[in-house]
Amino acid sequence: MPMDHYAVIGHPIGHSKSPQIHTLFARQTGQDMVYEAVLAPEDDFSGTVRRLVDAGYRGFSVTVPFKHEAFELADTLTDRARRAGAVNTLTVTADGLNGDNTDGLGLVADLKRQPTPLAGSRILLLGAGGAVRGVLAPLLAEGPARLHIANRTAAKAQALARDFADLGPVSGGGLGALAVESYDLIINGTAAGLSDETPPLPAGLLAPGAGCYDMMYGDTPTAFVRWGNAQGAAWTRDGLGMLVEQAAEAFAIWRGQRPRTAPVMEALRPRS
Repeated sequence: MPMDHYAVIGHPIGHSKSPQIHTLFARQTGQDMVYEAVLAPEDDFSGTVRRLVDAGYRGFSVTVPFKHEAFELADTLTDRARRAGAVNTLTVTADGLNGDNTDGLGLVADLKRQPTPLAGSRILLLGAGGAVRGVLAPLLAEGPARLHIANRTAAKAQALARDFADLGPVSGGGLGALAVESYDLIINGTAAGLSDETPPLPAGLLAPGAGCYDMMYGDTPTAFVRWGNAQGAAWTRDGLGMLVEQAAEAFAIWRGQRPRTAPVMEALRPRS
């Protein structure tokens, strides 16, 4: 294996733009590396990782549905990964696999490009899985007025809120119990978009000037972006920017150089 090899591991994985992103990063920074997508069986994430490590791979991006399993598999953890309880970046080191989480950094970096300021905002965050766990601490660090987590299973959202209550004003509950109150920003962190669906939400959740952000992404508008447009959101975005920003953080961990993200996002955006 003459070049350093890396991979993104998920199930499904065919939609992933991560190989394109890291190929563009490598070209931009003059790095000699290969990055590919690997479909892991849902019941054998750890076996897949071990086989790739044995084959000489240097690091892995981890996506749905394996972020909790990556957390358990890691031999060492960064502070932010430990706090998140989820891992999206694995690095092969002399001490084994190191787990990190760059999702929150990627999300906040992209949200700061959008019209709605995070400080003082009322935020509704949909979902309670590994993707949501990974972004809670960085979001709360931005000083929102309130952050409410809503999930199909209310108990999971409530448990997450308790886990992060020391970091800011966070609450949790069920999707079915969402009262009609105004939010300045709604972030979709569920995997419903993989099947072109959106969580069941009542109308009237968006305050004047509010935005909708989907952590999922696609070549066409996601179901949640379409929902936000139909609800009259002032702006809507999918998660391509988050994907590129979190990938840049992972690339910097692996290669010691942080690539520029703007030209990569420009190259990946579908041409209308």
